Amino acid sequence: MTRDIRKITARCALAAMACSAMLWQSCRHDVVVDYPTGEKPTGSKPDEVEQGEPIGFYLLDEGNMGMNKAAIDYYDYSTGEYTRDIYLQANPDAVMALGDVGNQIAINGDRLWAIINCSNKVEVMRSSDCRRVGQVDIPNCRHMAFHGDYAYVTSYAGPVLIDDNYNQLGYVAKINVNTLQEEARCIVRFQPDGIAVSGGRLYVANSGGYRPNNYEKMMSVIDIASFTVEKEVELGVNLNLVAADPEGKIWVSSRGDYYDVEPSLYCYDPATSTVVKTFSTDASSMWMDGDLLYIVGCPFSYETMSAEPSFSVIDTSTLTMLQSGWEGAAEFDKIKVPYCVAVDPARGDIYITDAGNYVNPGYLYAFGADGSFKWRQRTGDIPASIAFLYDQPQ
Repeated sequence: MTRDIRKITARCALAAMACSAMLWQSCRHDVVVDYPTGEKPTGSKPDEVEQGEPIGFYLLDEGNMGMNKAAIDYYDYSTGEYTRDIYLQANPDAVMALGDVGNQIAINGDRLWAIINCSNKVEVMRSSDCRRVGQVDIPNCRHMAFHGDYAYVTSYAGPVLIDDNYNQLGYVAKINVNTLQEEARCIVRFQPDGIAVSGGRLYVANSGGYRPNNYEKMMSVIDIASFTVEKEVELGVNLNLVAADPEGKIWVSSRGDYYDVEPSLYCYDPATSTVVKTFSTDASSMWMDGDLLYIVGCPFSYETMSAEPSFSVIDTSTLTMLQSGWEGAAEFDKIKVPYCVAVDPARGDIYITDAGNYVNPGYLYAFGADGSFKWRQRTGDIPASIAFLYDQPQ
């Protein structure tokens, strides 16, 4: 399952053609360092990495649903080396490797957390070397956010099933980061996806993604202290991602219905309990860097059976679109399906992944802050999420 289960139907024909060629790889356990000819990254020297700056990053490969191909890659700034499937290298005895469908990766303190959606677990590792610490079993888990000693994880709760009469409400799990024990659950609405923390509250995007004729429109607002739903805010259909800006405003993406309702991005101000701005843009992935919100998208339409890659930057302090469309090196035009965006907080480099045809390995593109092309690297299947590693716990 990728960002929304209905997207699977749009590419099922392509997957069917590739299936026979890919089946033999479904349980592959390869660990390689791969640089396409002439594309090896050039890293910083160790003495150029200052205290408190990123020293590398982990990339979570989603993998194809049912293929058990989720993987974690690592890029080391000091050597410029990109290592594929570092999880298996660090955990050679792991049963079924990392698992099935990686949704999100994040670092909290000295721990690396990865949501493995269809394996119904959150994998927890040491951030220093990706060595496994333990796991938390959560059915159909989707996204996570951290606050204090707790991780908050959204869960669809029920099985992967398209059904307008789906009756299993989702929830947010409260996990103690020290004991890795789930301590409480807060019931929300159908198929909750993105989650963000701001001002003592959790903001949860309910999608209703399994109910295509009854998509959700509500964002749940959870009071962290009582861990109860404080209120619900009506936004757009099929909500997806959530991000909080430095001023406390909440940014929520809507996928639309893939037919008549176009994707949108909403800016909600908790101080006034109002939507202060709406942008007509798709946000398949968002990254907040200070007061700049970087966005990539590739909105799919069942009417045209096509998708158009997009890139934009929003100044969250002024609510203005600074950039609509890529303004940089022509290599961006080679990206077929921009799937993830991340920005190095120290260097300003922009990383964008390409899911390609969803069934073969994707690519990671590195651009400078000015949009200049730096390098490209082959990844695992469907590179989905990036987490920066710092030289001291953050």
